[in-house]
Amino acid sequence: MDEPELVMQTELIAAPSAAAVPRTPAIRLTLRSPLFRGATVALFLSGLATSAAAPLIASFLVTELGASLSVAGLFYLTNLTAPVAGYLIGARSDRSGRRLGLFRWCAFAGFVGWIGFAFSTQLWMPFVIGALVLGFAGAAASQLFAAIHDELAAKPDRGNDGVVTIVRMALTAGWVFGPVCGAFFAAQAGLRALLTATALVTLAQILPLGLLREKRTVPVAVTSPHAAAGKRHGRPALRTMLPLLAFTALYVCVYAGESVKYAYLPIYMHQDLKLDPALSGAIIGIQPLVELLLMPLAIIVGRRAGMMRMMVLAAGFGVAANVCFAFTGTAVGLFAGQILMGGVWGAFAALGIIVAQRLLPSAVATASAIFLSSTALSSALGGLTGGLGVAVIGLPAVFLVPAAFALIAVVGLAVMARRQEGHPREGTAGRDM
Repeated sequence: MDEPELVMQTELIAAPSAAAVPRTPAIRLTLRSPLFRGATVALFLSGLATSAAAPLIASFLVTELGASLSVAGLFYLTNLTAPVAGYLIGARSDRSGRRLGLFRWCAFAGFVGWIGFAFSTQLWMPFVIGALVLGFAGAAASQLFAAIHDELAAKPDRGNDGVVTIVRMALTAGWVFGPVCGAFFAAQAGLRALLTATALVTLAQILPLGLLREKRTVPVAVTSPHAAAGKRHGRPALRTMLPLLAFTALYVCVYAGESVKYAYLPIYMHQDLKLDPALSGAIIGIQPLVELLLMPLAIIVGRRAGMMRMMVLAAGFGVAANVCFAFTGTAVGLFAGQILMGGVWGAFAALGIIVAQRLLPSAVATASAIFLSSTALSSALGGLTGGLGVAVIGLPAVFLVPAAFALIAVVGLAVMARRQEGHPREGTAGRDM
């Protein structure tokens, strides 16, 4: 069978009539699949490990290795290698189809990286490890999402998007509990012990999937001959990647506000507003709670109103949230801003990976890796512009910088949504976007 014939057969598999597609509750689909169950637990462990260590890396560099505050801040620039590593892993995955094997190797790289961190004796060592090892470790999650996509595409069901949301919620839940657990563990056992525990938990994410292997089936990711024509030597051509790259760039604009907020909102609450520490903690903590609560709602509304439209609305929430931070000057206003930010990430966390995969259906592992690793770019963008902004316009006006980035995302996502409405994609790729 030549390639066009294979693609046409795939199109018949991937796009059954609406009447023939069952609707199974997402929780049931998740529980009855070893892959979905294992991925849910694995991503919770991944989020738990990473978020436990990430806020304390600068403290480790300063207290254990003698770095200055300015040098410690430069460590986060090592994250800029993550998109490159993610693309390389994603492209390899799309050529070989071995999602779970690459996931295990990436998780093992994370173990090696964090162990190396824990036993570092020279300041240069964490920088090299962060740039060359942990960048590949970050691609583990994208491989799981690609494997989930493959299995869902082989068994069409109207509850499939809900499965992705449940798995993504597990990753978010790990990020909710991780910082609390990490701070407590570090206070009791020290920073090097925390990094060692982070390495062990990172390795433990392999265990829920056991020896599970990919099912060898007819490929289902490519849904049209045009998509197949856009691949060269097993890699997607640049023109086929443009919608994904545009969407990811707009996501970076939205996410850049997070690094600005976490850097300067606590300082603003403490130095300018003189808020009680417990109240400040409640303001910071309300966002992830709202995010978790809204993720299931986001998938329901996204399927009915269109996922890209939901992204436009969520980016608009980001504009409003940062305006609240900049102008209200009260605890109530900051609570409102954080609740709005919960709406932003409730939508993007639930729907972002789905939209990214549908924008590049011929290479879902590459799409997943590019989208998920882009947070490193957004952190760098937010850190750079936030630092310049606070030096020029000060607090709280600096929050107008991420508001402007979010406004750019609103306009860009609205243009993408309008174009998709005028040019719907084949199969399921455009139906819900």
